[in-house]
Amino acid sequence: MSSNKSKVYFGSIQHGKVWPFASFPVKVDKITEILMEQTPIEEKDKVAIKMHLGFNDGYQTIPVFFVRRIVEAVKRTGGYPFITDNPTAVYNAVKRGYTQETCGCPIIPIAGVKDGYTTPVKINFKGFDTLDLGGVLKDADVLIDLSHAKGHGACGYGGAIKNLALGGYSGPTRWVKIHGVSHIDKYWDSVKGSPEHARKLVEACPYGALRYDEEKENLIRNYHDCHQCFTCLEIDQDIGALKLPRESYTAFQEMMAISSSKVLETFDSSKVFYLNFLLNITTYCDCLGTAQPSIVNDIGIVGSKDIVAIETATLDLIKKEGLIEKNIPPFLKHVNLDPNEDLHPFTRLHGPYKDPYESVRFVEKLGKGTSRYELVEILSPEETANMKTPEKAFERGEPTFM
Repeated sequence: MSSNKSKVYFGSIQHGKVWPFASFPVKVDKITEILMEQTPIEEKDKVAIKMHLGFNDGYQTIPVFFVRRIVEAVKRTGGYPFITDNPTAVYNAVKRGYTQETCGCPIIPIAGVKDGYTTPVKINFKGFDTLDLGGVLKDADVLIDLSHAKGHGACGYGGAIKNLALGGYSGPTRWVKIHGVSHIDKYWDSVKGSPEHARKLVEACPYGALRYDEEKENLIRNYHDCHQCFTCLEIDQDIGALKLPRESYTAFQEMMAISSSKVLETFDSSKVFYLNFLLNITTYCDCLGTAQPSIVNDIGIVGSKDIVAIETATLDLIKKEGLIEKNIPPFLKHVNLDPNEDLHPFTRLHGPYKDPYESVRFVEKLGKGTSRYELVEILSPEETANMKTPEKAFERGEPTFM
């Protein structure tokens, strides 16, 4: 870990005056410009903008309004930008307003249209030797990790790390290997636990996170849906057939750190930067494809050259802002709102084993950045409040139908 602090540029959603020069979009532009100046994008460089394009009715992804501005900023450097995500998200991205025309650049499936354009990367973790990296990333010269900060069922938080860790790979790698790593540690003893006992556990889970495979006589836990309420352990305490291993949750976080690091290793570190939008911060990831209430107030945008620093700053800002308690979904029955416990809002929502900082710490251990950061605010409300206001000119000089 470096002893130096990494800079994280912050633009608040709040403004000092109701004028364009003080507005949030201008802050996005300026932070993008600062990071562009620190990133040697050469003429005709292929610039991959990795983002999550969402799914079905999930309209709370990064607005195309901002995506277009970032694309245009890349074009001004002489680079050739393109947006990339998994094939399914690319195919139905138009439902959320993302097209080549609206974004201003091509939208390309990260592993090809059949999800088979990949290259293996070696990991040797928990019995998995390789992961299948999206070939489009290997084709790119520059990477912009453009992320929507929100909660996530499996790890508590989804941001810059998750955007690469899961979104940078083919479907089989994403679901069978990366998500599947949580099932390596055995948690069901079919000798001690009868099918009748297993069915009783399934019925008792308040989140539907357990299912029983009758043919294989195996109880299967959905770690994404598990909130560690320990109801199942209470029912099983006299039998001892079930475990809830903390290391299974940790394994997923560590696997995300490894897989995101492997993406970064395909690029010159000087040719990568990160933007996190802290808007429409919801309980779950955009991949669920459903509308959700915002669980934290809009905060703004952060940008950095350091993935560990930007993720740490993002989580710190969310923790400082706190939960909008009235927006907590009613089906979450075990949310910990005890003010005396120092917990991150996402841990309060998703359970004690889902620490959103955990994957960040693993990435830091892999030498990909530092959690020590300096937050540099761009166009703060205090600064813009003191700026000279121009003469009002609403729509003057613009084309009109009047």
